[in-house]
Amino acid sequence: MKTNRILTTALLLCGLASMAQNKQTYPFVERDSTLYLDVHQPLLKRDDKAAVIAVFGGGFYAGTRDNAYQLSIADSLTRRGFTVISIDYRLGMKDTEMVKENSSLAKATGLFQYCIDIATEDCAQAIAWICDHAETLDIDTSRIILTGSSAGAITILQLDYCRANELPQASALPKGWMPAALIPYSGGILCRKGALIYRSKPAPTLLMHGTEDKVVAYKKFGIPFKAKLYGSNAIDKVMDRQHIPHWIIRFEGIGHEVASWFPGSVDMFCDFAEQALNGRENFLDATMNDSALQPTEWTHMGLFDLYKR
Repeated sequence: MKTNRILTTALLLCGLASMAQNKQTYPFVERDSTLYLDVHQPLLKRDDKAAVIAVFGGGFYAGTRDNAYQLSIADSLTRRGFTVISIDYRLGMKDTEMVKENSSLAKATGLFQYCIDIATEDCAQAIAWICDHAETLDIDTSRIILTGSSAGAITILQLDYCRANELPQASALPKGWMPAALIPYSGGILCRKGALIYRSKPAPTLLMHGTEDKVVAYKKFGIPFKAKLYGSNAIDKVMDRQHIPHWIIRFEGIGHEVASWFPGSVDMFCDFAEQALNGRENFLDATMNDSALQPTEWTHMGLFDLYKR
């Protein structure tokens, strides 16, 4: 009897999800293999035809565009009227032998840089395809929000950094295009040399990060005088220094768990998106707690621990 109730509930939830959206899959670029994107169309679309591009996490070695977490994002946001597009990108860390051969800090930094570069290039190519097919997809290309968690958060932050600084990894983007907003969960930006700086204005950005995160460092991580990954705390300081409006939400005592906090942040996500879409840019620096977000093994893990799992 209990099994029947569980099955009935699962079927009901699946039915409700299908009532909120419909999905189509398209190829967008040929690399070593074909990369695809899934377009989740809401049945009740926003009048402004805003869209969200969602980039999955997984340490550049795991994850898929259609995993359960990505589907939950699509379901939540299509219910709010957004078209949600979940994209593939190449996973540079998937070659385990390459990871073992580059296990020293100096070599790993170069490998990590390569992974971020190819993910950023693929994200730019996906956006170019989406903009080229905007009429078919029934979206407004000036109202595209980028979101991602962990590796996906790094990818979208890196993309906007490369766009603002006219770096080649973002060269596939349509000329003059910029995101309406960035909403990264536990992300960072890799700078090859020197300090992080924006040569032109970045998109409105909502940063969310755990203060104890050592997988994607909350502050920054890297080798002196070489490439560094700047986490949300460091990005916040740069944006403050350059008077760039943004929000930062800090979770004291929490590590990389924030990368999976989307279910607890849907209202905040939509509030920030609305402000950005309507040109109401401002500053917010807040520390938050959520009883559903508690320290786990991820709080004590570092970047290299991730690849030993």
